[in-house]
Amino acid sequence: MVLTPGPNMIYLVSRSICQGPMAGLVSLCGVALGFVIYMVLTALGITVLLLAVPIAYEALKLAGALYLGWLAWQALRPGGRSPFQVRDLPVDSPKKLFSMGLLTNLLNPKVAILYVSLLPQFVDPARGSVFLQSLSLGITQIVISVTVNAMIAVTAGSIALFLAGRPFWMLVQRWLMGTVLAALAIRMVTEAQR
Repeated sequence: MVLTPGPNMIYLVSRSICQGPMAGLVSLCGVALGFVIYMVLTALGITVLLLAVPIAYEALKLAGALYLGWLAWQALRPGGRSPFQVRDLPVDSPKKLFSMGLLTNLLNPKVAILYVSLLPQFVDPARGSVFLQSLSLGITQIVISVTVNAMIAVTAGSIALFLAGRPFWMLVQRWLMGTVLAALAIRMVTEAQR
């Protein structure tokens, strides 16, 4: 899931290409704070929802699957675009980079849907505190996401140049992302129906 590009990755890659890897890493710090905010709010919400209205919990999982399916279609449809295509951006201060990273993440519906739709798939109320399980899963996702995105930010220029010179790899990246999202959506729909 971390490798599926979205607004956060596009922002980090754009900043790294335009201002260098350090700008990408500063932006990533803001994105990471956004992940933490979403993760804590989601862990609290899942716990309350699961205890109060079990059918709403299932509806939430189904809505998450539909959203992932839509993201898959956006990647696989004819004329889809890779997030690694280079864009020109103005130079910004570290404070603005951090703030924009945070804002980009907080306004990214993919992150909210990711936590709300994906975390519940792995929470088992029979295994203890739903809140602690949600936090544990969320922290694991954040660590993986920040690590992968840091590597992408540091190597963004090289990745963008490599992909720009090889349209076949841009197509492979789009199809890989779309296939992973579609598979997750199908799994989530079948799990919700059980």
